[in-house]
Amino acid sequence: MTNPHITHIATALSLPPSQVAATTALLDAGNTLPFIARYRKEATGGLDEEQIRQLGLLLGKLRALDERRATILSTIEEQGKLTPELAAQIQSTDTLAVLEDLYLPYKPKRRTRASVAREKGLQELAELVIEQIATSETMEEIVTPFLSEQVPTIEEALAGARDIVAEMVSTHPVVRGTAREKALRWALLYSEKTEKADDPRGVYRNYYDLVQRVDRLRPHQILAINRGEAEKVLRVWVDVAERDWRAAVASAFRPHPQCPLAGQLELAIDDAAERLLLPAIERDVRRILTERGEERALSIFARNLRALLYQPPVVGHTVLGIDPAYRTGCKVAVVDPTGKVLEMATIYPHEPQKAFEEAVKTLKMLVRRDRVSLIAIGNGTASRETEVLVAEMVRTLPNVRYIVVNEAGASVYSASRLARAELADMDVSMRGAVSIARRVLDPLAELVKIDPRSIGVGLYQHDVNQKDLTATLAGVVESVVNSVGVDVNTASPALLTYVAGIGPKLAERIVNYRDTHGPFADREALKKVPGMGPRSFEQAAGFLRVRDGTNPLDSSAIHPESYAVAEALLRRAGLTLETPPADRQTALDRLGQRHSLESLAEALQTGPLTLADILEQLVRPGRDPRADLPPPILRRDVLAMEDLQPGMRLRGTVRNVVDFGAFVDIGVKQDGLLHRSQIPAGLELHLGDVVEVEVLAVDMERGRISLRSTDMPSG
Repeated sequence: MTNPHITHIATALSLPPSQVAATTALLDAGNTLPFIARYRKEATGGLDEEQIRQLGLLLGKLRALDERRATILSTIEEQGKLTPELAAQIQSTDTLAVLEDLYLPYKPKRRTRASVAREKGLQELAELVIEQIATSETMEEIVTPFLSEQVPTIEEALAGARDIVAEMVSTHPVVRGTAREKALRWALLYSEKTEKADDPRGVYRNYYDLVQRVDRLRPHQILAINRGEAEKVLRVWVDVAERDWRAAVASAFRPHPQCPLAGQLELAIDDAAERLLLPAIERDVRRILTERGEERALSIFARNLRALLYQPPVVGHTVLGIDPAYRTGCKVAVVDPTGKVLEMATIYPHEPQKAFEEAVKTLKMLVRRDRVSLIAIGNGTASRETEVLVAEMVRTLPNVRYIVVNEAGASVYSASRLARAELADMDVSMRGAVSIARRVLDPLAELVKIDPRSIGVGLYQHDVNQKDLTATLAGVVESVVNSVGVDVNTASPALLTYVAGIGPKLAERIVNYRDTHGPFADREALKKVPGMGPRSFEQAAGFLRVRDGTNPLDSSAIHPESYAVAEALLRRAGLTLETPPADRQTALDRLGQRHSLESLAEALQTGPLTLADILEQLVRPGRDPRADLPPPILRRDVLAMEDLQPGMRLRGTVRNVVDFGAFVDIGVKQDGLLHRSQIPAGLELHLGDVVEVEVLAVDMERGRISLRSTDMPSG
């Protein structure tokens, strides 16, 4: 019998059930996502990392739903209220919202007006109000039997019954589900500025008087409204049209004109709507909108972090890193092309000291003495003022360029345990300059040392679920690290931590073993590291590189389990492991002309997808995917906002990508906004992309620059 989860996932992701089943089995066996995506392609049918990630997330949600379902069934059964019909409904639902709607009438509640009325014996009267039986009895005749010392009057009895009915109406699964569905399509969200709002910069100006259908709100608007409300700048509410909630209630509760209690049901419905149902629906709508906003924000964070980590290294430069500041001075660190710190200094070119000439003199001395070819400037406080200083200086230094670097998280790294271990004898403030310089040489190797949440790529970082944010960003780092590969003989513990199957403790052990016994000669030597068992080795080995080791295959992404296949393939092509990769292409091409990939894979007892990867690695072993991306812009001059004029064309670097567009560094103090309406349809921008833009408008008062892609059709 087919597992229902497999069928559900296959349908949701438009995948063959066999692929879903095989991938699920691999995940359940404890295999890491990068390992499955790279080295188990035959089993998964070639699913990529994102597809496997989505499959795993959906599988987790379905299993969590199963656990919740079991809890609900157990709870209702303990109450003695679980009927076969209700059990069937609970078993058949495949969404958490519907499951919770079914459970709501049975969910233990705090003391309410309805529970007080039940204690007074009015449940049966409430059921008569709901049943709406046509009868010749008067209302007084129906109610009198329910009077008691606790309920001395007919008015009190009816009021208590209405309280019970109101709760039953508001917790009815069909009413709640239908009303929510209608609200998510047609309800209006209102946002207005509060009387005592403090918003001097007009951050929430767009939401001072907003009326918008909830299904038309964009994710970034939702999160902005939430933040404005939390900061007490905005008052926000949701309005559900009466026709929508009335129709939902009428589907389950309808007054009968010949029932003496018809008026009581109508009163109870109105009370239920105002006091219970509509507030609950508003909470549901706001929660669902927030979840959608957060989900979108997380995807943007993930995409931006991925692009940032994939920024190509700027190799071969001696870099002078500057961590700008005013009062405490700019910290300066020079590192060689391997990241080794050569020397440090502190300069005071800005207020209040303003030792401008002395600062220039110090920088020139460092540039000449250490043969600096690139200056990296952090983009924080005093960044643009420092850039002006550097731009003026490099005009007299023909072989020197500069670059502005995203310094987010540098201060976090400076005070971290890892920084203390790496730069033990260095002042905390100076470590930031080292980090900025190293980020140019190898962004990935440096950025993995920082909590991904501190890198700041996206919007509303502190407004989303922090647990989800941490998991999402950690997954991105893991994905990029394993895609690029890690040199096991030079990698820091921070970098090794993200290799599939390793983690922090084993990463420390690998570095300690390397420090004690010297560089690893081959991948096999990794098995001697304490804690590196067969399972860890299987997951990690293909992503670890050993350059210039005893086995040439160790520098490639070919997994050791496939070495025999790779060597057999080389023999068939008349090659050996010692044949330089650059000389293998022609012979392998001839082999491919004589045999199809499928027949060759069958002969070598492997799969065609695996064989295709092996062929690629034999020609380009350990190919770094970052090498295919455009290099960053290295500048020699700087602009001020006053220099900008509409119509100017400039090259810039994408610094942030959000729902409504992208922020582009065009070499002035403020990044310009390339609104999504000014980006050609189908063009997807990523952090680090180099783009050509045209200046549309400059708002000096608000410090805003509007840009247009030069690829946009004119007119």
